[in-house]
Amino acid sequence: MPDAIATASDAVSFDEADDRNTPRPQTTDFAAIVDRAQSRRSFMGGAIAFGASAFVMGTTALTPTRTRAAAHAAAGRLGFDAVPANTLDTITVPDGFSWHIVARWGDPMFPGAAGFDQASRGTGATQERAFGDNNDGMAMFAHKGRNILAVNNEYTNRAIIFGNRASRRPENDDDVRKGKAAHGVSVIEVRETDGYWRIVQDSPFNRRITADTPMEITGPARGHDLLKTAADPTGTLSLGTWNNCGNGRTPWGTYLACEENFNGYFSSSDPDHVPSAELRRYGVSTTDRGYAWATTDERFDISKHPNEANRAGYVVEIDPTDPTSMPKKRTALGRFKHENAEVVVAVNGQVVVYLGDDERGEFLYRFVSAGKYTLGGDNSELLEDGKLYVAKFTDDMRGEWVELTPATTGMASDAEIRIHTRQAASAVGATTMDRPEWVAVNPHRVEAYCCLTNNKNRGIKPNAGGDATPVGGPNPRRANLYGQVVRWVPDNGDHTANSFGWDLFVTAGNPVVHGDARAGSANVTADNMFNSPDGLGFDSKGLMWIQTDGNYSDDGDFAGQGNNQMLVADPVSGEIRRFLVGPKQCEITGLTFSPDRRTVFIGVQHPGEKGDSHFPDGGQSVPRSAVVAIRRDDGKPIG
Repeated sequence: MPDAIATASDAVSFDEADDRNTPRPQTTDFAAIVDRAQSRRSFMGGAIAFGASAFVMGTTALTPTRTRAAAHAAAGRLGFDAVPANTLDTITVPDGFSWHIVARWGDPMFPGAAGFDQASRGTGATQERAFGDNNDGMAMFAHKGRNILAVNNEYTNRAIIFGNRASRRPENDDDVRKGKAAHGVSVIEVRETDGYWRIVQDSPFNRRITADTPMEITGPARGHDLLKTAADPTGTLSLGTWNNCGNGRTPWGTYLACEENFNGYFSSSDPDHVPSAELRRYGVSTTDRGYAWATTDERFDISKHPNEANRAGYVVEIDPTDPTSMPKKRTALGRFKHENAEVVVAVNGQVVVYLGDDERGEFLYRFVSAGKYTLGGDNSELLEDGKLYVAKFTDDMRGEWVELTPATTGMASDAEIRIHTRQAASAVGATTMDRPEWVAVNPHRVEAYCCLTNNKNRGIKPNAGGDATPVGGPNPRRANLYGQVVRWVPDNGDHTANSFGWDLFVTAGNPVVHGDARAGSANVTADNMFNSPDGLGFDSKGLMWIQTDGNYSDDGDFAGQGNNQMLVADPVSGEIRRFLVGPKQCEITGLTFSPDRRTVFIGVQHPGEKGDSHFPDGGQSVPRSAVVAIRRDDGKPIG
């Protein structure tokens, strides 16, 4: 690799790398922050206790009622005995449940494709025909009697995928090719035989979508000058998708892959090059995170092609039932570090998509389609055109969606707003959030939830755009280590309404170590405590599944919390139980169910990211991210 292309360490997270690339001054008026927090003490206490036992009464207010909550709790809606926290290098599920591996990084997807090689960890050619790395969001599609699973492959752990190299980095062109091929999306048909789900290798639906797959750019930003490059002077076609984190699925049967930390793949062959302020707002700098893509693919060199980075950071729509279809980058949904895309059809037929920007102090968004969904009709262009909003929360438990337009933002056009969406949200004074990650909508109630994972900078530093991050509202704790889940109810039972009421369903914490706000809300106990809620989804019964991606040290502030985990919550009673504990140093992420609801599929991402796991194969094997199937032993529905 040329010396001109610098790299970052595996040991530094995406968030830490962004902090280093875009340093922000610490807030100096600390006394003012304390005063504000103390002035809200009664509000904060009420919100936290309220969230533990609230249910929705009507459509415009959130009203706590313990009687109904107790009735639901007594009915035993959760239906399993809680799993204790642990630090084992395996998956732990409740008694009466079993799990097995469906697909692992490097598993062959096509007839004749090579199996995973523990020594070499594969080549560029074998990876292009194999399941990708670090699987994240996923969705199951039933199509003509077949089950098709679309799975994001977010990124790679360089020290693992290149663990056959002394440097634990890509050392030649084929290493770079392998790394690029491990990113993107894996579309696989899976079949259940004798209780076990496996890849159908000869399926015509199997497909790898990688960092080199052609994509169509659609929506308001299509053809804009900021999207034009030497390779694509029209600004309408791009190559590839990468760092896809969460996902979405549409009522018309397509998959939404969400580009998140896209910035870490760009670098500069000119060490004196200074990225524009607009690129720096998204964390783009002269150094990448060790992927070295610019050494073989010039489009990742920002000193030569600065507009290329503007072509990443979108939601990509994919038809998993048509392997010949070209994926579409839907610029109408905005450009930022997308976590997931939660789609719901409003009462008037318009499609609403809720979207989080996963970085400290960034924003929560909503898209409302211009057209309306028609059952059985052509809905293929509903994400092409619509209005984009950003959320403002107030301390009186109310909030509003502010439309991002040239008039409200002072920006030149809708296209510019869709390319520089963070700047647009900053311009209207949106509420800075504690890393808004997955959003989930309750299938039985007009309400939505969002995981606010954590934010060590809350009340200490501004976000990357210089916006203040004061303590209060849905972000009630300074230097937030544990995270929380915010819930909002649109006015009049309408997801297109521009105002809503909100509360905190849960504030995570550690009641064993702390006796203050860091202990968490009333529905957090020594038996179910957790940190950093990340993945979120509902089952058909209206139970909410919470997945964590946080500190697994099991020490200090996190003593007793063990490895990352998955919990199940009753939105009515506020009860939360731990359902699963993952292996060492992993994240639990991705959630989907089989059509008969008898299997839940989840993802185990980056086990052993610091070198201390051999999941799932044991012994001295290479740790591999995997999709896992979980079933009840009695064969009854699980979700």
